[in-house]
Amino acid sequence: MRNFLIVCTLILPLLTCGAKADPTVAADWSLVAADGQRVKLSDEAGQQTTVLLFWATWCPYCKALMPHLQSMRLEYGDRIKILAINIFEDGDPVEFIENAGYDFTLLLNGDDVADTYAVTGTPSVFVLDDQRVIHFDLRKLPRIEPPDMGEPASNRRKAAFRAPYWAAEIRKSIDLVLRQGDIDGVPVPQQSKR
Repeated sequence: MRNFLIVCTLILPLLTCGAKADPTVAADWSLVAADGQRVKLSDEAGQQTTVLLFWATWCPYCKALMPHLQSMRLEYGDRIKILAINIFEDGDPVEFIENAGYDFTLLLNGDDVADTYAVTGTPSVFVLDDQRVIHFDLRKLPRIEPPDMGEPASNRRKAAFRAPYWAAEIRKSIDLVLRQGDIDGVPVPQQSKR
């Protein structure tokens, strides 16, 4: 009996490690963009890989991450879309985006959408494929801290330290989604009929 339990203890993790969790599909929603147009997630995400950025003008972490996202937008071009969902706002998000020159679709008053995704802080980032399956959630990354300099780090210093790491992980996820889309998009050769 003891040997049986030992064998089960060793084999059970091997049997379950290959099991994949069911994919999580992002809830659909619609918001008004800065230009007054209504934007629906299912319409936007159905066309390309989509990055959802929940952000606010007062957030130092958002300010540190957004230039990295802009660089991805420029690198990937029309293969990705960045939906910047403004939440918990007390400033002017339109002016902020225009002054920074970001090429994001700015969506206003996104607090209800944030609630739908259980977003309680900024920034929150999700990467979706064209079926709205969530492939990345920034909240699941480990929290890294800047080196100890003898006093507690400011939020600005923490943001500057974390943003490149976050950007690298977001980029990896985008690359994986795009590669999977390329594989899925390649037509399978037809078998000749005899």
